Amino acid sequence: MKYKCFENRELSWLRFNGRVLEEAQCPANPLLERLSFTSIFQSNLDEFFRVRVGNLLRKQELDPKKRDSLSKMKPKSQLKAIYEKVRTMAPARDAAYHQIMQELRAEGLEQISVHAATPSEQIMLSEWFKREVRPVSMPVIIDKGKPFPYLRDRKLYVVLRLESKSGIRMGILPVADQRQRIIRLGAGGRFILAEDVILAYAHTAFANSRVIDRTILRITRSASITPEDIGDLRTGDYRVDMEMMLQERKRLPVVRVELSETFYQPALEYLCKKLGVTDDQVFYAKAPLDLSFVSECKNLVQNPKLLYERMVPQKSAMVQENRSMFPQIRKKDILLSYPYESIRPFLRLLDEAADDSKVISIKITLYRMARDSRVIAALCEAAGRGKEVTALTELRARFDEEGNIEWSKALERAGVHVIYGPENYKVHSKLLLITRKNRGKTESFTQIGTGNYNEKTAAMYTDYCLMTADPQIAEDASHVFEALCRNELPQPQTDLLVAPYGLLPPVLEMIDGEIAHAENGEEAYIGLRMNGLCDKTVMKKLVEASQAGVRIELLVRGICCILPRMPELTENIEVRSVVGRYLEHARVYFFGVPGRMKVYLGSADFMPRNTVKRVEVCAPVKDAELKERLYSEFKLQFNDPVKARYRTEDGEYHLPEGGNPADNSQETLHRAAYARAEQMEQQEEHEA
Repeated sequence: MKYKCFENRELSWLRFNGRVLEEAQCPANPLLERLSFTSIFQSNLDEFFRVRVGNLLRKQELDPKKRDSLSKMKPKSQLKAIYEKVRTMAPARDAAYHQIMQELRAEGLEQISVHAATPSEQIMLSEWFKREVRPVSMPVIIDKGKPFPYLRDRKLYVVLRLESKSGIRMGILPVADQRQRIIRLGAGGRFILAEDVILAYAHTAFANSRVIDRTILRITRSASITPEDIGDLRTGDYRVDMEMMLQERKRLPVVRVELSETFYQPALEYLCKKLGVTDDQVFYAKAPLDLSFVSECKNLVQNPKLLYERMVPQKSAMVQENRSMFPQIRKKDILLSYPYESIRPFLRLLDEAADDSKVISIKITLYRMARDSRVIAALCEAAGRGKEVTALTELRARFDEEGNIEWSKALERAGVHVIYGPENYKVHSKLLLITRKNRGKTESFTQIGTGNYNEKTAAMYTDYCLMTADPQIAEDASHVFEALCRNELPQPQTDLLVAPYGLLPPVLEMIDGEIAHAENGEEAYIGLRMNGLCDKTVMKKLVEASQAGVRIELLVRGICCILPRMPELTENIEVRSVVGRYLEHARVYFFGVPGRMKVYLGSADFMPRNTVKRVEVCAPVKDAELKERLYSEFKLQFNDPVKARYRTEDGEYHLPEGGNPADNSQETLHRAAYARAEQMEQQEEHEA
């Protein structure tokens, strides 16, 4: 059955990226931050093509008649809709970029072209090309008599059409990785991009040929591959197989071609044929094809008003810095809210566990870690001190595979027992269990998070970290780790919701509970805060709840495949999405009205990849004060009059009108964290 209130997953994601682009267009945002949003929009789109479009092209080849379960669209129809939508978004991205750069000129930051450079600057740029490019870049001639060269994923190339009497003849010059992207012109903020210089002087590398046309080219390759896809190459050593898979991924098919200029059509058709793409997969951009350089622009102009007001994670009012973490957690559950509060108490817990002679074992699931990870350092230190340390390292964390492979080797060298979990199921949970002997008794401390054990993202993503000494939660966590150590999927637990077997059933049961309340004429409520919602089973149940009169509030940052406010279907469902200076990443579920509300937090969005294809862990929040805090923060964001876009039944998102920028929920939460930290310091000074 096709539900007219369900939307295609891929098109829903494109709507989300449109909201990112709106932040680049928003005049209330500082200029350099708006510039960063253009880069985020582009990098998001890159990953979308690599993963989602790559998957669809694969499905089109293997099973072209299989329809999407939500929209009933075949792969070909989905691809067509994606290409059309992306093509309509490109002009808005280009316009936003050029508008921002135009406004930045008044602040001393100016991107220029070679033609706009002064004669002396043009001489300098010509010398730069001769000195920095020609010695290291090998020009490649393409014609019918030569094999087509391998082009690297998301790298820039200058392509020239060369005069030829015998057919298509082209020259390619790579924009090398090691070369600077930004070339400064003088001591100020005037700059030119390396690819523009190479484009202007590339003809000198093909001195014996007349150049007729030129463009900058960038391709995107599919990343749709799993360890199982390497077939007979598999060795049986999972880590080795992952390394082989990463090598194979570099040569996957091209899914998109981007050009900076229109190009001679027969030559473009020849390129497309060699790259294995259709005309639909060719896109033009008037903004730079690679916007990763914009982070460097912050170093070219020094003006605080061009950036967000500096805010740093604050001390948690729940944690005393002069006391060990163990007795504090034993006394009361502790909740940290990133990036408003610092990750330091959690890191201190790990450091203390490594140093404490009473700690017997540490078990943790690792998905994405920081480059210089203090978490890894603490685990290695604990193993070095003779403690039993087990780390499930998820090698399939997409685009973090290489880093995780290296971390797994480092952990093993330190004496950590490294495991990888059940075959074909990613372990996406954020779970830590510390076991300790205290006065002859065993006690356990469990941490459940909504985000990764990553110090860098803890300062950029909104997430929660719950630390508890609850014995039932610890027992459940122990069962989860026991199953993972046996390469098995965990069974349903008593308190913890654990996918793939023990998450959906209790969630559906709690929704049914709210339906029963509504049918009895009582107030019923469901609130969900997450990154994505496209699990059809959950959405059908939410429609049923809406039809029964349950009030449902969905705060979903990214993909949301349910359309609200549709008569007789979703008229009791409201959908909001917050996109702002911090990436909304927390997952929290609320079932029931205050007074009988059940609250859970954890790692799972309500998407099939989370609910049935991964190991996810969500924990009940039992402390009444913490439940109230989580709900009040949810409502604050849901009712944000500045950044909480509200969705209408046609699927579109709309910004509130006339909201006071000071009421931005993310800024409000950070100011509240500052106030709590200041109050705590004053209290400590008074007690001293």
